[in-house]
Amino acid sequence: MEPQQKMNNETMMMIQPAPIYTGRQPLENLSDSNNNPFNGDDFSPYSQSDDPTSLSTLLKSLLWLVYALSPLCLIIYLLSNYSAEQSISETLLSQLQSLPLIGSSSEDTSTTQHKQQSFYSPDLPSTYTESHKLDSYNIEFYDLLDYKSTAEGWNNGERILFCVPLRDAAPHLDMFFSNLMNITYPHNLIDIAFLISDTKDTTMKDLKRQLKAIQSLDDSSLHFGRINIYEKDFGQIIGQSFSDRHGFQAQGPRRKLMAIARNWLLTTALRPDHSWVYWRDIDVETVPPTVIEDLMHHDKDVIVPNIWRPLPDWLGYEQPYDLNSWQESEGGLDLADKLDEDAVIVEGYAEYATWRPHLAYMRDPFGDPEVEMELDGIGGVSILTKADVFKSGAMFPAFSYLKHAETEGFGKLCKTMNYSVIGLPHYTIWHIYEPSSDDLRHMEWMAEEEMNKLEKARLQKIYNKIWTKAFERVDTEWEALKFNVFKNTDLKRHIDIDWSEVDEYLEATLMGEDDEFGSDGAGGSRAGVNRHGEIFDSFQMNSYIGGKNYKFVKFKDINSNAQEDGSGSGSGHKDVVGQVGKGKRTG
Repeated sequence: MEPQQKMNNETMMMIQPAPIYTGRQPLENLSDSNNNPFNGDDFSPYSQSDDPTSLSTLLKSLLWLVYALSPLCLIIYLLSNYSAEQSISETLLSQLQSLPLIGSSSEDTSTTQHKQQSFYSPDLPSTYTESHKLDSYNIEFYDLLDYKSTAEGWNNGERILFCVPLRDAAPHLDMFFSNLMNITYPHNLIDIAFLISDTKDTTMKDLKRQLKAIQSLDDSSLHFGRINIYEKDFGQIIGQSFSDRHGFQAQGPRRKLMAIARNWLLTTALRPDHSWVYWRDIDVETVPPTVIEDLMHHDKDVIVPNIWRPLPDWLGYEQPYDLNSWQESEGGLDLADKLDEDAVIVEGYAEYATWRPHLAYMRDPFGDPEVEMELDGIGGVSILTKADVFKSGAMFPAFSYLKHAETEGFGKLCKTMNYSVIGLPHYTIWHIYEPSSDDLRHMEWMAEEEMNKLEKARLQKIYNKIWTKAFERVDTEWEALKFNVFKNTDLKRHIDIDWSEVDEYLEATLMGEDDEFGSDGAGGSRAGVNRHGEIFDSFQMNSYIGGKNYKFVKFKDINSNAQEDGSGSGSGHKDVVGQVGKGKRTG
């Protein structure tokens, strides 16, 4: 080969490009002496820092690494956010539960945290996770098919809304909570809602005290579920006495205001997870602990027991109380047709003669408590209702609905909506006795009579004491002497005695001027004059003799009169009578 050609070949070999590693061939191929002309130690393609091919390869590797790790980073991010939200929710919940009630003292806030949490849960039920689900956006989900009303709700975990309207109820709270604690229905399934309206006494303060004591008990099975206290005034001006509340003129306006209060309480407290609604008056005295189960197992839409009240013995011991539970009658329908559109018929008053069969008068103390009676109107002392009845639109009419309002109107409305309305004539709970105005007047008269009896007994004691000191009993002495007196006397013959002088003397003595009453009401003490009927005979007393010898002088100058009469047939007997009559009494 010529030198020039040899030089050209060497030049061409020098300008050939180096092989590029694409990742598709092994690195060993690059080090092969046959394929890689740069197999010396003085040159390597990876030693060139400014090679653009190596930078792109590194960038691609980084991108693939980020792409592979991005799902893992996303999962870690979501988990961290979820745990943070859970921590914030638990913190807020604990703060809400630790807040004291309005008006509570510093001593109340110093109680232990577990007691505060058990008591202050007004809006979050104790079965929160069981009753409904809460997602991360505070959205609650309810399947209303899960909250049915069955005949054995206590076995099926069915929640009850226990509604209690209150007004100046402080005197009755102890009795109410005593009955409430005895209820056998599971307490954790009972949500209690109180509505305090137009109250002037210490109802709110006493109610908080009672609830705190219950919810702080060591036995958690006695704790109730949600407890809500609502306060709203409705302008009720009718008094709370028995006569004020049950006066005929007050019935219409009072029933309408009570209906408004019941509707406020119901619509505010009713929740989707409630299966039953139970209404109870605060002034129920005696009620079976199983009253909820006893009513519930009938599986009726609306059901009420019979309501009676005890009476004092002088009023007959007992009496029907709630006359608002009744069946409709022809007389009631005719009366409703004759009244104005806004009129409200109320039972138990002569002004509205309806001749309806009342549940109260159907009671037999020995009857079967399971017996049912269909009703058209109901009273409000104790009502158990399926929650679906209210959720479907039923309420307490605050207006004249078919000439009725409040609970009686509610019964009429439920019948219109084809719900069952049932009463139990032989299942009785007892309302407290509240004296009416007539009862109070009779009590005053009885108290006055009792004072009169005590005064009469005191005067009788004084009279007996005076009689004992003034006279001696001669019964024993006379038994010994009468044989000698009459042994020579023919007791069979008739003896005529002239008693005219005696009659004149007694008339002058007993009916004299000295025995008349004065202007001030004081004076004589003849029989029939004293208002207590005491007999204080004003016979003249011998003032010259005292002590046991104080003699009762019945005849004036009886010895001289006997001498004037001579020794006739009656003189001897007359002397004997006179001697016996001096200061002595027989029998």
